[in-house]
Amino acid sequence: MTRKNNTVVELEQVVVRFAGDSGDGMQLIGSLFSDSTAFSGNDFATFPDYPAEIRAPQGTVSGVSGFQIHFGRKTVHTSGDLADVLVAMNPASLKANMRWLKKGAIIIVDADAFNKRGLEKAGYNSDPTTDGSLDGYRILRTPITEHTKEAVKHLDLDSKTTLKTKNMFSLGMILFMFSRDTQLIHEYFEEKFKLNELVVNANKAVLEAGYNYADTFEIIGNTFRIDPAPLQKGRYRNITGNTATAWGFIAASERSGRPLFLGSYPITPATEILQELATHKSLGVKAFQAEDEIAGVVSAIGASFTGSLAITTTSGPGLSLKSEAIGLAVMTELPIVIVDVQRGGPSTGLPTKSEQSDLMQALYGRNGEAPVIVIAAKSSTDCFYSAFEASKLSLEHMTPVILLTDGSLANGSEVFKIPSANDLPLIHPPLAEANDPEYKPYKRDDNKLNRKWAIPGTEGLRHRIGGLEKQDITGNVSHDPLNHQRMTQLREEKVQRVADYIPELEVIGEEKADLLVVSWGGTYGVMLTVIEKMQAQGKSVALAHFRHLMPLPKNTEDVLGRYKNIIVCEINNGQFVKYLKMNYPQFRYHQYNKIQGLPFMETELEAIFNELLNQ
Repeated sequence: MTRKNNTVVELEQVVVRFAGDSGDGMQLIGSLFSDSTAFSGNDFATFPDYPAEIRAPQGTVSGVSGFQIHFGRKTVHTSGDLADVLVAMNPASLKANMRWLKKGAIIIVDADAFNKRGLEKAGYNSDPTTDGSLDGYRILRTPITEHTKEAVKHLDLDSKTTLKTKNMFSLGMILFMFSRDTQLIHEYFEEKFKLNELVVNANKAVLEAGYNYADTFEIIGNTFRIDPAPLQKGRYRNITGNTATAWGFIAASERSGRPLFLGSYPITPATEILQELATHKSLGVKAFQAEDEIAGVVSAIGASFTGSLAITTTSGPGLSLKSEAIGLAVMTELPIVIVDVQRGGPSTGLPTKSEQSDLMQALYGRNGEAPVIVIAAKSSTDCFYSAFEASKLSLEHMTPVILLTDGSLANGSEVFKIPSANDLPLIHPPLAEANDPEYKPYKRDDNKLNRKWAIPGTEGLRHRIGGLEKQDITGNVSHDPLNHQRMTQLREEKVQRVADYIPELEVIGEEKADLLVVSWGGTYGVMLTVIEKMQAQGKSVALAHFRHLMPLPKNTEDVLGRYKNIIVCEINNGQFVKYLKMNYPQFRYHQYNKIQGLPFMETELEAIFNELLNQ
């Protein structure tokens, strides 16, 4: 219960950011607050920000871990630009996050961490919370460590375990600030630590201590309330992009009747797909953790040969290693889905940061002429539908599909309305029938140009496949030059004909606006937010967002041809704009690129678009 004289302020939307050392549990309390937000009926999007170093020195800026959530009573498309509230567990986390704060933001700090040693490690010469350098912000200096120890002194806890719970004190304060109940978090403790009652009681005690501290000492002044968003009726949950991807494959397995096999090697930021699928053996999922990237993809090809919906997951460096085997899947014309959760590169690059820099590799990164279908998820929840569609296209067209997501989508989370499996389309793999007298290994459908899928062991369907070029129709090994050209062109045309089976490109805005913004993949949310805002201001702007990249939608040329000014925005050095110039050189393109391991901000995009409109 909040105090009697508490003033509750109604808000449309809020951005909250949690920051601390990697071991301070910021991702956990961010996720728990997201669950609370989902339970409250708000729409939201999150952005976990991990340090790239595995064990950065404690208390330094390089070791700061953050978690941002943007929630509101209207539809939310992005994790937000600047934060209204920051929880900073030490001086380093404050220093690292000052540029992400709105002027006048509330900053909650652990006053116990702002000692001489902590300030020096963060590079401060004086305490910014007391020296006046943060004038214009609302600083809540809270002795979090001291109160945490006080909250659990009746329990038999060692000092290390006690300090691990201090993140719950700050979570309790935030729950109070936004008029949330603590019961949902209690239930999490009871489930997560059900074998250790002491840990359950300690976390509960510290959470309540933080909640009561914010209430009793009246340091916040007033609390805030964000009414539920007008979501459609249904069953919802908080879901990350990686979990959504895994679920999309499970749904595709059910709707296709094909058993699901995943062969993968753990790699940041794709590992959670493997982990999630490994927990669903009861649904018939076979998840194989291979010894390396190559073993992962070739095991998937083997599973595809035997009739499974075969998946392999990776990030940019792993996609490089899988390239030769993907060519084998192209040559054998077997269905397989390769998920590339993009991160900063090249080489090891920025393993915990997001980028869109694998596009050219996905389109062309194989030896020989090895065309594949390429699609890109546009949001964390869309990862579910993109994984499902990637499976459908691969199975029905008998060819590899590369699904591009990225670190922001994979680790970020959104409110997900869980669909009924019966509402998803059926998937119809072209299975060859036993003893079919018309069966030939490379005899093709007249429309899709796909070959029949002959499952080993099916009577009368013995055939040969492999990496050597095949003779058209018979599948015999062939070195004939004219046959090689024909087969190469057939494999290319098969991918291009997929354009007949995907949606046309949609434009959000006027058909002949003054400016067309072009984007693809995981930048959709921020693009849509900016375009809607500018359109509400009467600006003549439109958005064309690409989800299908190879082949491009059939009406792409028609759409681009309607606009005199086109700007292509990407989290890379201009890969998609180069691809568009290759295919449609008759148009003039502006471009805006960001390669900082950070998402686009609404303010920077709005400034760029207004500059073009004013020229």
